[in-house]
This record gives sequence, C-alpha cells and structure tokens, in this order.
Amino acid sequence: MREYPSSRIDFRSDTVTQPTSAMREAMHQAPVGDDVLGDDPTVIALQDRVAALFGKEAGLFVASGTMSNAIALRTHTVPGDEIVCDKTAHIYRYEGGGYAALCGASIALVDGVSGLMTPEQVRSAVRKAEGSGSHYPNGSLVCVENTSNLGGGSCYDQETFDEIARVAKTLGCSTHIDGARIFNASIATGVDVARMCEHYDSVSICFSKGLGAPVGSVLVGSAAFIAKAHRWRKMFGGGWRQAGMLASACLYALDHHVERMSEDHERARRIATMLNDLPMFTVDLNTVQTNMIYAQTVEPAAKVVEQYAANGIDMFDLSEHRLRVVVHLHITEEDVQRFTEVSQRLFG
Repeated sequence: MREYPSSRIDFRSDTVTQPTSAMREAMHQAPVGDDVLGDDPTVIALQDRVAALFGKEAGLFVASGTMSNAIALRTHTVPGDEIVCDKTAHIYRYEGGGYAALCGASIALVDGVSGLMTPEQVRSAVRKAEGSGSHYPNGSLVCVENTSNLGGGSCYDQETFDEIARVAKTLGCSTHIDGARIFNASIATGVDVARMCEHYDSVSICFSKGLGAPVGSVLVGSAAFIAKAHRWRKMFGGGWRQAGMLASACLYALDHHVERMSEDHERARRIATMLNDLPMFTVDLNTVQTNMIYAQTVEPAAKVVEQYAANGIDMFDLSEHRLRVVVHLHITEEDVQRFTEVSQRLFG
C-alpha cells in the first residue's frame, strides 16, 4: 500500500506511516469548526463513534497517545497516589516521567512476562495508605498495555484481562488501558474492542500507528470522566481549533485500515520465522502475535542495523544484542521478499 516515493524499507516503527491519497482527500473535504468552542463537527463525530465502538459514554480527541495517557492518569489520580503497571509499560519507560511531573504520582512496577501482568501480581503490587501508618502511598490506578510494545506486540488473553480489572476494583483502584495498538490486539485475538475493554474505566486509542493517520488519539470513558479529562487537556495545552481535518483521517482509518491489520500480522510472523532460521538471530516466536518482531542478535545489534541500512532497510537496535522490526501498512509483499533476500545474503 506504500504510496509515497521511497527506495527504502522502513521497519523502524508503525508511526512512520503516511496518509494515503484517499485519506488525504478525506482530510481535504472534512467540515471543520472550533474544537475549543465544541463546534467542530468532524471531531464530534470521531469522539462519538470511538466511544460507541468501545462501549463507553464519551470520548476526547487529543494530539498524541502520550497526551492521552497523561490526561487519563491525571484524571484518575491525585498527587501522592501510586500507579501499578508492568516494568516495560510505555507510561513508565517512554513518556518523560509524566506520571511524576504532571500527576505527582509514584509507580509500582510489576515484573510481568512479555509485558503482560497477572492478576496475582497486580493484587500484590497495590499498596494503600490506609492501615499502613501513612507509610505507603495510596495505590489508586492500575494501568495495562494491550498490545505490549516491549513485550514484542504480545496480547492479553481475555480471561486474564478481565480478572485484572476485577482485582483492581476489589482493591478500590481505577483502571486504564494504554491501547496504543489495541486494534492490533483485537484483530489478533478476535475479541471485539468493546468486549475487550468492558471492565476498564478508560482507554487510550492511538490512530497514528497501525491505523495510519498522521496525528491523534482518542481517550474514552464515562461522561463524568471525560468532562474532567477535558479540563486537564486544556491545562496541558491540548486544546485545538480546526482539528476536524485530523479527525477525518482517523475516521477514514476506522473504515479502511482496521481489518487489513491481519496482513501485517501474517507478514510479521513470516519475517520472524525467517529471521529465527538464520544463525545471527533468535526470535521467541510465541511473542510474535501482532505486527512486531524482537530479535536477539549474535553480533552487536547496532552493527547488524548498520548492515541493513547500507542495503536500504531501516530498523532500530534497542539494546546491545536486541533489535526490533515493525510491520505496518506501508510494508508490501515485495518488501518482505527483498528483506528476506538481504537477510539471507548477509547472515545466512
């Protein structure tokens, strides 16, 4: 589906996707208003549609997944609270310490497997100020990530996902899903997003990754929650005006780029199997459930990435012996074949 001119194959992230010509046309035709004043019809349509799709009362369109998570965390917590999440969670690793700077909250880290926590781990991690002689912070929020980025794109099974929410509620905690790639999880598991998120208070959904929109995330939850979140969006500088052109790209993505994610998953699986068959790489194929491949390398990963780059293929090395390959809507069948040929020539 790659429509922009490039001789390179870009596996760095699914954030590198560019609007297709049809998406650009939808953006060009979008009716707009002033979203700060609440009268951009395309933004309203997107917020309402995503909320209904996820079985929630209301939605809020924001600039990024990090902003969406930051607003959600601030709405759910007060300064001095503690947030429970996996040790690899995006909110902990890659959001600039926003939970501390913007929320005044601390983090209780869970040592999950492939980025996925268990209900028992969550239960053990939640601390409450009451009954501790004021020694503990107040554990008030459990945050899960589905799919798990650093878990290799792994997904929760629904029974575990539901039980984590039940445990959190029993302990008096709110629940938030970092759903940056939640449609990938839905396609991979066959579970509808409304059912998947049924027992969670809020969900952040990103449109600028696998869905291919240029900008934007939607935060969904109850009407009361979103009303509070709207205030925090304003305070974080997130109010915008004629945002309907961006919202129209997200609406187009919902119509055209969700079901096709199965193609990305299938290509990722073939790439993972191919790499795992080469002596340079080791891939845990059990973690390759969606569009990501994390590979261990014999040689330093930076050196391997340099060799690929010299052959027109881009990816990230994440540690000394680990690299990541991300498949997205601009990775074609021809790209997979070329990557296979280059990999076998360099490392076979």
